[in-house]
Amino acid sequence: MIAKLTGKIDTLGSDYLIIDVNGVGYMVHASAKTLSVIGDIGSNVSLLIDMQVREDSMTLFGFASAEEQKWFRLLTSVQGVGAKVGIAILGACPADQLVVAVMSDDKNMIRQADGVGPKLAVRIITELKDKVAKMDLSSGVTMSAAPATANAGASVNVAAGENDNQLNQDALSALVNLGYGRAEAYKAVVTARSRFENDPELGVLISAGLKELAS
Repeated sequence: MIAKLTGKIDTLGSDYLIIDVNGVGYMVHASAKTLSVIGDIGSNVSLLIDMQVREDSMTLFGFASAEEQKWFRLLTSVQGVGAKVGIAILGACPADQLVVAVMSDDKNMIRQADGVGPKLAVRIITELKDKVAKMDLSSGVTMSAAPATANAGASVNVAAGENDNQLNQDALSALVNLGYGRAEAYKAVVTARSRFENDPELGVLISAGLKELAS
């Protein structure tokens, strides 16, 4: 099984790239987000890979981060979400925004992706909410999108900052310690955090989370 590919970008398409690995070209489907940060033709690239094998074909899907790959697997665990729809969702709504969309029941954000209608958007939120609530906030998801940059000859790394993640984790722990359920506390932290352009103080974020819980 192919788990990772490292080589040079040979071709870039609207939803795929071809990676030249020692003279062998691999076609890899990727989200618009990943394609926007990996660099230009001739650049070095390293992508995590999920491989879909069927009787008559083998399809590769590439990810610039472990977080994006994790969300791809979460999305495709939902009935009705195939691999290509999962990639489309990640292109329209990257991982950090998906956390907000799922926990705040924002189906319109998910519907931005091609192939996602209102019923499927509701199903995605319903089936993933409990799973997302159990995720560790320090695992790399942030509440606001951070711009990603990529240099030619360098592997892509779009992991979030540890301080930002710790802030969210501490706020979640505080609300849980106050007696709130983890799922509702998570939703409150996600929603409250998304309203700040810059990192708030922990007490400010906890207070904002409490206001969300009371609303």
